Amino acid sequence: MAHVVALIHEEDGVFGISFPDFPGCISTAGSLDDVIARGAVALAFHVEGMVEDGEALPMLRSADEIRRAEDIEGAIIAAVPVDLPGKSVRVQITMDEHLLSALDRSAKASGATRSGKIAEAVRASLRA
Repeated sequence: MAHVVALIHEEDGVFGISFPDFPGCISTAGSLDDVIARGAVALAFHVEGMVEDGEALPMLRSADEIRRAEDIEGAIIAAVPVDLPGKSVRVQITMDEHLLSALDRSAKASGATRSGKIAEAVRASLRA
């Protein structure tokens, strides 16, 4: 799990969170705790969209690097956890032949790959 630097500003009791390494990814809330939680959700959704669109993920900068490069006047700096996809690794598995056939039919029907469908199922089981 990576941690992404976030900048939090407060104005008139409303907190806003942004991620300098992920331009356009923002959220707001009425409290500091809520804006961090909502920011984490927004960031995960943003990263997922980038991956689905085939966009390259940015190199994450440290808080010090962002402090030197960005206008952070009045901002609270926070580190927000996010799961970033890693490099694909080839694995060999054993599976019931009928389950494998069903997997292949499902992948073909959805325009996905066998590996993609397996990864999707694993991700779903880890969230549960």
